[in-house]
Amino acid sequence: MIERYEVKEISAIWSDQNKFKKYLDYELALLSALEKHSICEEGLSIKIRKKAKVQPTRISEIEKQVRHDVIAFCSSITEQLTEDEARFFHYGVTSSDVIDSSINMLIDQSLSTILDDYKNLLKSLYNFCDQTKTTLTMGRSHGINAEPMSLGQKFLGHYCEFYRRYRELMEYKDKDITIQCSGAVGNYTVIKPEIEQTVSEILGLPIEPVSTQIIPRDRYIKLMGILSSFASGLDRLCIELRHLQHSNIAEISEGFGNKQKGSSTMPHKKNPISGENLSGISRLIKSYYQVALENNNLWHERDISHSSSERFILPDSLGLTCYALRRLNTTIQGLVVHHEQIEKNFPANKNYLSSFALHSLLTNLPNRREELYEVVQQAAFQAHQENALFSNCLEKQLELRKINAPRQ
Repeated sequence: MIERYEVKEISAIWSDQNKFKKYLDYELALLSALEKHSICEEGLSIKIRKKAKVQPTRISEIEKQVRHDVIAFCSSITEQLTEDEARFFHYGVTSSDVIDSSINMLIDQSLSTILDDYKNLLKSLYNFCDQTKTTLTMGRSHGINAEPMSLGQKFLGHYCEFYRRYRELMEYKDKDITIQCSGAVGNYTVIKPEIEQTVSEILGLPIEPVSTQIIPRDRYIKLMGILSSFASGLDRLCIELRHLQHSNIAEISEGFGNKQKGSSTMPHKKNPISGENLSGISRLIKSYYQVALENNNLWHERDISHSSSERFILPDSLGLTCYALRRLNTTIQGLVVHHEQIEKNFPANKNYLSSFALHSLLTNLPNRREELYEVVQQAAFQAHQENALFSNCLEKQLELRKINAPRQ
């Protein structure tokens, strides 16, 4: 992740140091399970835990020779051990057992951070909705003035969408982050299901019901789908904010610092830079979803065509999601509502309650809906063209058609 958009906590989680630490945690959990099931001597995992050190530089040196990252990791650990201690290290499992289980541990860690930031955003957005619930603003349909609505209602719709994604991420963290310990092609030739169960209990993550040597990639499709849906909702809100900052609307604006500058040549500018930034970030997050879809289609039980792209899309999408949550939270907290401009944006001729007028006529008159619709439409058009009061135009249209106006 480039430094400008980096979230240090997420980068630390996906660092080589932490990744290989998760490899070691997995291998030590396996050793503990082997001890419990009397396959290796008791206390071996404790001995190795005390002696083994994660050394990314050494792993990189070995990988240049063996061209296999998990073998390089295992070799970097076993060279720190005696022959007897090293004998059962990586016993009965494949590289994918270690890698996929560890990736899921990293995802679990990342989501813990993301969900905390997500709660902060939801709180800020809900507070803004509550603060603006009595602010009457012009609702728009197709970009055209429609009818008045609560400003809080406008943003409450965005809150509800974000909350749905929050619940989906919570559910994913609870149910879809699994580990495996099933060996070559997932057939439990060496490691038995009861050992896998013990590993699962030690690591605190559920077992993948059926692995094919790898954890099925539809799991990651689901995760990337949730993140992409979040990104879509992010862009929807940012587009709304950017529209409301148009010079000819100017109902809401992003906060502007005392020393902030909006343009290199036009000192008057206050641009919606945060909304534009996050719209761009959303495009990137959404693009990773397509890659996740392609990664599901592997040869037979597995290949590693997914591996290279996942080194990008998993840490980047999680890091950018965390960045987006934090920046949007700051943006929402700093929003400035221009109440006077909101009032000015109501049409002076008050033709914006035409649906209420139509239904009032329908309730009080026996005429057909089509006829009354045309009456109200012509009155609204006349009020707009002549900048006249809508109620006066409506009365004239009713008189022209010899329709008795309803009693008020």
